[in-house]
Amino acid sequence: MIRLSFLLTVLLFLTLNFNVKNETDKDIDLVKSNTWFIAGPAKESQEIINSTRLKKGIIRVTAKDNPIGEIELNVAIIPSESNDGTPKKLSNDSKYLKVIYKSSHLIKIQAREGNEEGSGCVHGGSHPRVDLPASPDKFTTLKIPWKNFKQDGLADGKLLNIHNLCKFNFVNYNPVSGAFLAIKSVIVQI
Repeated sequence: MIRLSFLLTVLLFLTLNFNVKNETDKDIDLVKSNTWFIAGPAKESQEIINSTRLKKGIIRVTAKDNPIGEIELNVAIIPSESNDGTPKKLSNDSKYLKVIYKSSHLIKIQAREGNEEGSGCVHGGSHPRVDLPASPDKFTTLKIPWKNFKQDGLADGKLLNIHNLCKFNFVNYNPVSGAFLAIKSVIVQI
């Protein structure tokens, strides 16, 4: 009798778990799904970055010797073959951005919102952003709540509008020779 009761309990548990929608069904990994773009003094071209991404599932960027200017790596939320994209309206259930990365230096993640027309991203000016601290020796996982994305990274800065999210820029504002960034995953809760 105890065995039958135990078996029924296990079957009920398994049946209920199969009917519960898995949260990861609603997530997208921008490393796996989208083309990435690069600007600035990096050794890797856009073609090399995306070839490595498709073959090895990782984004890698290294600063050239004696770099001048910032390095900006960016990706649209909705897949795009240009350095622009249409904005995505994330649900109210979306709470965070999850990044698995390794970096020799501080990286700023800018969240670009869509333009007023809804046809592309806002370019120029300042944007809600957060810091990715240096993690040169090992891959680090950060789950960054959307509420942390504030204009210019300021404590009292305007909050990111997740209902009009266009793309992310990963920026090294002051690269030095050999500075690197490697990204395994950028997961957006949809």
